[in-house]
Amino acid sequence: TGHELGHKKEAFDRWMAKLVLAVVGYGHFFIEHNKGHHRDVATPDDPATSRMGENIYSFATREIPGAFKRAWELEEVRLERSGKSVWSLDNEILQPLIIAVALYSALLSFFGPIMLIFLPIQMAFGWWQLTSANYIEHYGLLREKLPNGKYEHQKPYHSWNSNHIMSNLILFHLQRHSDH
Repeated sequence: TGHELGHKKEAFDRWMAKLVLAVVGYGHFFIEHNKGHHRDVATPDDPATSRMGENIYSFATREIPGAFKRAWELEEVRLERSGKSVWSLDNEILQPLIIAVALYSALLSFFGPIMLIFLPIQMAFGWWQLTSANYIEHYGLLREKLPNGKYEHQKPYHSWNSNHIMSNLILFHLQRHSDH
């Protein structure tokens, strides 16, 4: 849901994407996916594109830190252009992070230390779901590098799709990946 809401143009929908992603402490996905992954999909520059022969565990150890690093760099550039500090509240990585810290603090206060077991588990599960989707959706696909040094324009065949009704209903059409 956070993935789909992050593609919307309305401010409310985009804030809802940040909120949904904040629940699992993965707010940087909002920036990285829309401004990095979509630009560099199926190229060696994209940490969210799995390589031919790469297993999901190797991919996860490359993708998760790589996505956060790239999101931070993208947000830093955006804020510099506006004359704002990367540490301002305009930072769209810090916004969901603040929500996550507030939410987790409230849950710890209300339910106690038992949450120190459940919060990391639900975070890891959420991270694994997003990483698994990224792994499957572009596995082994590579855009051709043109003579001018740029990559060919993205085409539907740079994403794996699934047209099964149930997976599309359950995953909000996430499996029709090239459509977005």
